[in-house]
Amino acid sequence: MSAQPYLSLIVPAYNEAGRIRSTLTEYHNFLSHQSYTYEIIVSADGTDGTRDVAAEMARRDRRIRVMGCRERGGKGRAVRLAVEKARGGIIGFVDADNKTPIDELDRLLPYLGKYDVVIGSRGQPDSVVEKKQKWYRRIGSRGFWLLMQLVVGLPGIRDTQCGFKFFVGDVARDLFARQKIDGYVFDVEILYLAHRLGYSVKEVGVRWRDDGDSRLALFSGNVRNALDVLRIRFDGSRKAA
Repeated sequence: MSAQPYLSLIVPAYNEAGRIRSTLTEYHNFLSHQSYTYEIIVSADGTDGTRDVAAEMARRDRRIRVMGCRERGGKGRAVRLAVEKARGGIIGFVDADNKTPIDELDRLLPYLGKYDVVIGSRGQPDSVVEKKQKWYRRIGSRGFWLLMQLVVGLPGIRDTQCGFKFFVGDVARDLFARQKIDGYVFDVEILYLAHRLGYSVKEVGVRWRDDGDSRLALFSGNVRNALDVLRIRFDGSRKAA
């Protein structure tokens, strides 16, 4: 593929061999019926065969590209490295577990150009949560949001962690070139950087469903996330340039 695609869709994946084929098939089926050109970049860490499945599909369709390594580098790192390879005029990332249906993209794309960053949200009045997280995950998420707002402060943002975010291409390249957090809190970091650099952000309600397969350890994972939030706020090297 030589021409720049309209959309680069990044799919970070860790040990998703059991469903990556169905997820990519659903994404491809939707995108292939749109009027714009696209590429799908699977950024897959792990040793369970996720990359092998994705690579098999890529051999049959050049619009699918695959990258990653055996060691788990973190979701933030996976997306960051994929953004470096992305060629699209619009760049976005979605979850490999398909929590937000890909057709919700139709709700976000019209805002790109008017806004630099458009993010899917479970917290808007028109959001639809088809299947909720377990109660203790919801409590943890609420605690994380309160900590994030206290330490970082993202006024007007109700949901930082929905894995359905899209960017004007050059804005994505700028933000992810500055991004440092390798783990789950990279979403907060990206939004914090966007705020500091004066990029406009639009939050759009989407459909979302929990699949009950969280990779975040309930205690140690939340402690690490809290430390990463502090790192985002107090890292002196993050001054906007």
